[in-house]
Amino acid sequence: MFEPYTDWSIIAIFIFIYSLIAGLLGRTWVSDAIVFSFTGLLLGPFGLGILHFNVTSENLKTIVELTLALILFTDAANANLGVLKNSLRLPWRLLAIGLPLTILLGFGLSTLLFPEFSTVEAALLAVMLAPTDAALGKAVVTNPQVPDNIREDLNVESGLNDGICVPLLLALLAITTGNNSDNNTVNLLTTLFLEQIGIGVLVGASFSVIGTQLRQFCINQNWIAHDWQPVQAIALAVGCFATAQHLGGSGFISCFVGGLVFGGIVKRGKKELLIAAEATGDTLSLITWVAFGSSVVVLVFNHPSWQAFLYGVLSLTLIRMLPVFIALFGMKLDLWTKLFIGWFGPRGLASIVFAVIVLDEKLPHSQEIAIIVATTIILSILAHGLTANPLANRYGQWIAQQKVSH
Repeated sequence: MFEPYTDWSIIAIFIFIYSLIAGLLGRTWVSDAIVFSFTGLLLGPFGLGILHFNVTSENLKTIVELTLALILFTDAANANLGVLKNSLRLPWRLLAIGLPLTILLGFGLSTLLFPEFSTVEAALLAVMLAPTDAALGKAVVTNPQVPDNIREDLNVESGLNDGICVPLLLALLAITTGNNSDNNTVNLLTTLFLEQIGIGVLVGASFSVIGTQLRQFCINQNWIAHDWQPVQAIALAVGCFATAQHLGGSGFISCFVGGLVFGGIVKRGKKELLIAAEATGDTLSLITWVAFGSSVVVLVFNHPSWQAFLYGVLSLTLIRMLPVFIALFGMKLDLWTKLFIGWFGPRGLASIVFAVIVLDEKLPHSQEIAIIVATTIILSILAHGLTANPLANRYGQWIAQQKVSH
């Protein structure tokens, strides 16, 4: 009866303690995701057994979706549009060329490593692990030593690729019903893609335009209390996400577009307006990683697989980096920049959402797919969490030296 309150009490106390030393840990190689996933594992059933976070698919999905919505909105609102406009060709290439190639390469390797999977299941795995994570990449996209254009490009890529993958995921799940001919499958995919993108863009842009205009009008009338202003960004982000999802669009694209428009219109006091939304997103993110560590990670440890481990390694290296190199071919970027962009494609929150959706469908190999996705996320938490700060700092220093030498 009191168990849920015990769980939330433990999580809340730990978050408070962590908040006291977050600045100190932020200067080390250890990321938030590593600390909280390990904490969930240590305190959960696999460890000390004092945390019994009963994560059903529905409540985990809701927490992760809201977390991702807030992160996408605030990251986009903080984007430097002037820098982004001058380097828009890079994220366009990563999304239009790199993302499809990543899915195709992931599909090919999944059919080789998991011959028991159907064609649709192999494609689902590739799509689930294609999006990069804005939250896990935060240490890179907020590091001032990394050139502005690279930070903004990686931010845009991670903000849009998960929304683009949603219609692909839904179309593949629809195909599993067996009621779609090849022609109907193409029509379904096209319709879903256009609906998800179009509705998402329309809702995100209109909400932010209307919201900012109403805000300015009420400021002119002196109707807004100062302490209520930071709540507006949270409400807009959740409104963009939920409305787009309700209308059949992509809530993730809606939040990212809404954030871009909001940040582009609001010039003064933007940081103060976004601070509550950023704090809420960070808190939900930490709760998500505790839940992930205490429940999902246990699945991996209880069902170890060398094929899952190998696919996870390939997903973070070859499957990500080779398409990036192909997508950037012909651009005047040095080798180290291409390696840096290719390496920092972490997998996290979006892949967790996709895994929960696939588990709900109860496909013949749903659990095996979820284990592979969880294995890849664990590897990403460790690999990208430990390398984000040192590599970003070193890359920034190298870029600065190159500018001096030239």
